[in-house]
Amino acid sequence: MNKFYLAIAVVWFGLSNWAFAQTGPFDPEKWPDTLSATKTVHYVVTDGGFTAPGDAWTEGLSILSGGDQITEDITIGGHTGKKVTGSVLNIADSMFADWADDETIDILIQAYGDAALFDSQGQPRDFKFLTGVLPDLQFPVGGQVPVEAKNKKWNWILFRIANGVRDSDGTRLVGSIPANAQGSYDNGGVNGGTIRFEGAANLIVRVVAFGAQGAFGEPDAINKFAAADTCDPEPETNLAGIDLAANATNHMVVINDGDQTVVVENSVGPAGDKRRAVRPEGSYLNFGVTDNYLGVPCNDPRAMKVCVDYYDDPAFAGAEVRFGPEAYATDNLGGIGTYAAANRQLLQGSGQWVRRSWTIPAVNLQGVNAGAYTAGPRFVSENGQVFVSRFELAVLRTGTNVLAGQDPLEDCYEDPDICTDKYGNYAELDLAKDIKDGLDVGSSTGDQEMIVAEAGPANDRRLAVHPAQDEGTAGAANPFLNFAITEEALGPSTQPPAQLAICIEYYDDPALVGTAIRPEVYMTEVNGAQAFGYTPSSYYVTLQGSNIWRTAYWEIEKIKFIGVNQTPQAAARFVTANNGDVRAKIAVSRVRYAVIRPCGSMAGVNLLASCKPSADVELTVERSGNNILVSWEAAAAGYAIEGASTLTNPRWAAINATVLVVDGRNVVTLPIGNATQFFRLAK
Repeated sequence: MNKFYLAIAVVWFGLSNWAFAQTGPFDPEKWPDTLSATKTVHYVVTDGGFTAPGDAWTEGLSILSGGDQITEDITIGGHTGKKVTGSVLNIADSMFADWADDETIDILIQAYGDAALFDSQGQPRDFKFLTGVLPDLQFPVGGQVPVEAKNKKWNWILFRIANGVRDSDGTRLVGSIPANAQGSYDNGGVNGGTIRFEGAANLIVRVVAFGAQGAFGEPDAINKFAAADTCDPEPETNLAGIDLAANATNHMVVINDGDQTVVVENSVGPAGDKRRAVRPEGSYLNFGVTDNYLGVPCNDPRAMKVCVDYYDDPAFAGAEVRFGPEAYATDNLGGIGTYAAANRQLLQGSGQWVRRSWTIPAVNLQGVNAGAYTAGPRFVSENGQVFVSRFELAVLRTGTNVLAGQDPLEDCYEDPDICTDKYGNYAELDLAKDIKDGLDVGSSTGDQEMIVAEAGPANDRRLAVHPAQDEGTAGAANPFLNFAITEEALGPSTQPPAQLAICIEYYDDPALVGTAIRPEVYMTEVNGAQAFGYTPSSYYVTLQGSNIWRTAYWEIEKIKFIGVNQTPQAAARFVTANNGDVRAKIAVSRVRYAVIRPCGSMAGVNLLASCKPSADVELTVERSGNNILVSWEAAAAGYAIEGASTLTNPRWAAINATVLVVDGRNVVTLPIGNATQFFRLAK
């Protein structure tokens, strides 16, 4: 009898341990089994199907969209989620005050397992979050996602962040609003939100939940993932196309069935440029890739660039005819994404053949109604059937693929007007001379409060702008200068990323020796998705204290004129610094921008070439112990040390090294044995 009871006790003890030690992967159709129904949780589900397991759980979050935090609906993996098409994911919590006493906040998401969870090389990265309101912000790290999550399935992922305390009043960053709050902070965070996911471009979520520590279980238990299905590797190809006018094809056909039947005609177009071309009988025009030439549907979705030669028929003038991508596959299970109608081409009726491109992030080769073929996005003609003579499809490879980083259609532009004289290429602000030619001082609000006042030596006083912070307080806020582009002086924000030359005149104040200024953060585009861009620290121009007005010059490639915290348009926001402390009232009297166009009559022309410093910059290399010291003149702005890791890979990559200013020279220290033995000084 005693043995029987002992056996029962052992069995129940084992079951208790088993229940306590449950780990994922957990079913995406229900909450993780490790949850606590009695701990406070606020959540949002994009397509329903979840109910609160207890009274402490409330559906009180919302996913924001707008500005640099744009999201859109996407159907993938059998569910409708939200995809980040901007660069951040901002979550608003209407009951944010519930977290005022929590030292730690758990963040549970159900996310689709694709490349957006990882860095550009497909490796785990720190997930950073933004908490607090201006001017007191922190960027806690919530953890990393293991590579096993890249399984093209819906996954539960648990992050854990510290809810820090602000210096100004001792209250917690999430849960309270300080007296000195700035900006849109109704929900206790920035830009209308509460907690923001940083660097979240292309992230797809179905569930987001904020909870007290332990409300969902432990990260080590939650962050387990089902295995990915097996699939052939991506091929070493990236371009397919068809040219009907030349009767040539590169693994591509015109699809002619169902709701996408077509008519092929000869002699389409203006006199002197007649072509064989295809148009839809109805609305849709679709092209299939043969022989799985670009890959198979189980491969990861990739950004795809399509280049089309279409006829801008004179009959379409004033008829509101639009043409462009309509829908695309998001996965190989029937998920469909819709391309924004506003981004399709409005035909002008010019009577000419026009060549232009579109880039769509994360397209699956399953295609839309592609039958036995693979395909990219399907095209639509609205209010008129548009003729196409040539169609090309490029897959923009990433990671370790031999074609990673290449754009085989780089000379096919999203906005053909950049090759004409339609857009301006120059803008200038000169406060001393009261010149505001397409450029002005930006909005002096939030963390970029600015003051316009006289500055300069006694014999050359000028009106100038400088950050408003007190330079005597280490770590003070407001180190920024921002300039607004007015009246679309450099063209619309919809144009593709431009190469921009920047020239400023600044006061080399003897009282600010060692402080520095540079254009820092800007908006760019990566594989069709908006993202933040940052110039390297070597772009800092350091004040020497010469007591004169000096010029500084930079070039930034692939910059969008969307602006950062500045409307209607802007380029890069400037930052000032002093040995790492954001505090320097550096005065700027004149700012000039010039776009260097890639095509047309202005191709390669730099209207600020006279401001550009001599290309002959002295580079000094010397050994110091186990290090190499590489230095160049601090006044030569815009240069960075670049290196190649091996002789067999000659592509240059930026070296992640700190730039210090010593005796008027930028100095980079490189360990002798760090595998980056070959380097150069480059713009």
